[in-house]
Parts: sequence; C-alpha cells; structure tokens
Amino acid sequence: MTDVSIAACLGEDFLAQALHREYRHVPGALDVAGLMTWDDLNQILAAHRLEPPRMRLSRDGETLLLGGYTAPVATRRHTVWHQLHPAELHARLLEGASLALDSVDELHPPIARLAEAIERDLRTRVQANLYASWTSTEGFGVHWDDHDTIVVQLDGAKRWRIYGTTRPFPLYRDIEDPGEAPTEPIADLVLHPGDVLYVPRGVWHAVSADQGTRSLHVTCGLQTHTASDLMTWVSEQLLAYEDWRRDLPLLARPDVQADAVDGMRKRLTELLDDPTLLARYRVAMDGQAVGRMLPSLPYLDAIPVEGSLRVRLTTARAVMDAGDDAVTLSAAGTVYEFAPEAEAVLRPLVDGRTVDLAALADTAGLALDDVAGLVQELVVGQAAVVGRLL
Repeated sequence: MTDVSIAACLGEDFLAQALHREYRHVPGALDVAGLMTWDDLNQILAAHRLEPPRMRLSRDGETLLLGGYTAPVATRRHTVWHQLHPAELHARLLEGASLALDSVDELHPPIARLAEAIERDLRTRVQANLYASWTSTEGFGVHWDDHDTIVVQLDGAKRWRIYGTTRPFPLYRDIEDPGEAPTEPIADLVLHPGDVLYVPRGVWHAVSADQGTRSLHVTCGLQTHTASDLMTWVSEQLLAYEDWRRDLPLLARPDVQADAVDGMRKRLTELLDDPTLLARYRVAMDGQAVGRMLPSLPYLDAIPVEGSLRVRLTTARAVMDAGDDAVTLSAAGTVYEFAPEAEAVLRPLVDGRTVDLAALADTAGLALDDVAGLVQELVVGQAAVVGRLL
C-alpha cells in the first residue's frame, strides 16, 4: 500500500486539472484487498472504548443518543464508560443509522499506510474516517465538508449525489454561510469496491446505501492550506525584523502611525515578492508535520545493533536535501544534519519504505553500528520507529 500513488489513481492530469477544482470518479482505481474488512471493524469496535464524536451513529443528519446502543459501566475506581451492546447496535443500524468512526488511520495500520501514501503525494495532513451503512436512509443528509476528501469504497455499494457549490472554498470558521443546498444534482454516482472518488471542499453531496447491499468506505480528509495559513507563517518569519516586533504606535500622531504602517507594508512586500515563497512554505510545513508517532519499546536508551530490526519514518512528509558536504533531513519538527554517506540510508526511508538495518547498512556501505546510531537519532526526535514486525 505504501507504493500506491493516489494522484496516479485519479489520473495523470489530476493535480493540474482537478485538485481543489472539481470532483473526479475513477472506477476500479485501487486494489482494496486487505485494506479494511468487516472483521477488522468488529475487532476495533470490540477492543477500544470508542465514544462520540470518535464513534457515532447518525440518521437523517442527526446524531443518535449514545444510550441507544451502549450501556454505562462503572469501574471499581468510580469511572464510567459506555460499553457497546452489539444487539442494540445492530438494531439501530437496521433502522437506518450509519456508523462513523473518525481517525481510523490511528487504529488500523493498513489505513494508516493509505493515508501516508496520500500525504506523500499531496503533501498535506490526512485524517481517514470510516463509514458503514446498510439502508437507503441518509446518515448525514445533503451537506458539504470544509476540506477536500478522497473516498475509497471498500465493500458493497454507495450512492453519491453531487450537487456542486454555493460558496467557493468555504472554511470551518468563515464570515459567510454557504446558504441553501442546490436542489438538483450535477452527478449521480454509485461506488463499488476499489472505486475512488475525489470531492473538493464546499461541494454539496448526499450519500446513501440504496443499492440493496451494505456499504463500507473510507474517506480521507485533506488538511487545507489557504492564503490565510500562508500569512500566518509569513507573520512568523517577519518576527526576525525589529519593526515587526515593536509595539504599534496606537497613541501617536496620525503621521507617525502612517509611517509605521508604510514600513510594515514595505517589509511584507519584500517577502511576498519572493517567487519561491510558496515552495518555502510547503517545505516548512512538511518538515513540521509530526505524522503518526509510535513508541519504539522496549528500546528505551539505545537501538540495538541487530540487522533484523526494522525501521521506518513516522512521517510521510520528510524533506531531504543532499549537498556535497552534508545531508539535511527535516522530519517531525526536527532538522538533522548528517554526513553525505547518510543519503543512502535516508533515501528509502523518505520514500516511505520499511527497511531492516542490515539492508540499510549494505546499501550505504556503512557499518551496522553506524546505521543503528543514525536511526537512534531519528527515534529520539520522534521521526522514526523501530520494531520487529513493522
């Protein structure tokens, strides 16, 4: 799954023609075997204490009360949790409720690898939510999302009616409401296992399992990067200059205030005139992305020099810059600098591979203990994880 290119699945022209612009449906784009099964979902629901909003049931746009499918359990330490009652859960689902499980990528490694593959392609944070439905009743009604989504149908069939937009690029915190949903869909699609659907934010849609069969799908939500986000980052860069750290002359004469604003305008213009600004912003965001951090127990103080030990990065958005004198890696909020020989060790990790230490040492022509030491630095910085069965 780490070899999947979601951009390629959605078409060679996806990045240039569809991303952030228009929906795209590609039947049979992805092999979903082993990605997520009903048995996997049963085990997750049984093994975790999942309560709203993490796990919820919805019908006709309304969230069902927790008491309709769980029962409170008091522990001997006087805490209360809600135990899932399978029979009541089945009943609510047969009555038309849809089951939603947020951040399933944190609970199921194959979905995490799918999310990371998308992050590696599209260079943004991805949260994967799982949805299961059995009836034609719409779980969430006609609605829009404040982020782009990539939908992968896992089992059964799901009908998607796409209605278009009423406010381009709406935000979670916005100054205007998108208004009423359009009444006529611009597309009426049925997704089957392996189908991939891309829906930009702000596009109204309605979803139902009205094909006479159950449905299981995963929706990968993409974090937005807007001009507002860019300006927040730019404002942080401007703190390097004294005139942007100085107190505003709120009580000064109007001419003094005008001079202060003019100085700020000139400094801001200098940064905005940089043609590499967006590229620099992207690299900064990639290097700060923490990914899905995992502990490397039982190795608390040092990574053992064992060739069979496996390693991978915890972030899909690490940035590596290989120069003549050093290799720089920005990953999970830390910047590392290594000798040029480290490039052969880091390259497969940055590409998303899980590799054993012996293979890395052999590829790079380095001693095994040197590779273990390099990996130890990454583990300390929470940019890598080691284990036997990664």
